[in-house]
Amino acid sequence: ARTQVLQQAGMSMLSQANQQSQQVLSLLQ
Repeated sequence: ARTQVLQQAGMSMLSQANQQSQQVLSLLQ
């Protein structure tokens, strides 16, 4: 169960960072 929680947390962090990077790229364009 603990590993699953860690995986979910990592996925959510990755998705948030991905969204932020996409927003920055869209601002630069």
